[in-house]
Amino acid sequence: MSKLFNDIHYFRIPVVNVAEAIKWYSECLQLELRFNRGDLAVFNINSGPLLVLVEADQDSRGHFTIDGQPAFSVSFTTSKINELHHYLDKNEVKIEPIRSEHGHQFFYFYDPDGNKLQVHN
Repeated sequence: MSKLFNDIHYFRIPVVNVAEAIKWYSECLQLELRFNRGDLAVFNINSGPLLVLVEADQDSRGHFTIDGQPAFSVSFTTSKINELHHYLDKNEVKIEPIRSEHGHQFFYFYDPDGNKLQVHN
């Protein structure tokens, strides 16, 4: 069977103000800004797809809901989950407690626009 797709090229996350979001994603999450067009910004991640921030409507979010609760669409990986959790907490990022499930740890956090994100080890 032939492959029709090779990779996922990028993920898009809606934000209200791209300039403010660039500051947060580059300073707080320490992601590398690759391109800024004004209404969208592209970030490199160590491996995998690009992360694209897109200026969107005030009520847009990059997650969906299950039983009325937000569910994440984007998940990052880290080898330093406890250190990252502490770092985000110290930087006043809205975070949830670290949880363990099926042999790995993870937690959820939110960007300033309210997008629910996940990180796991």
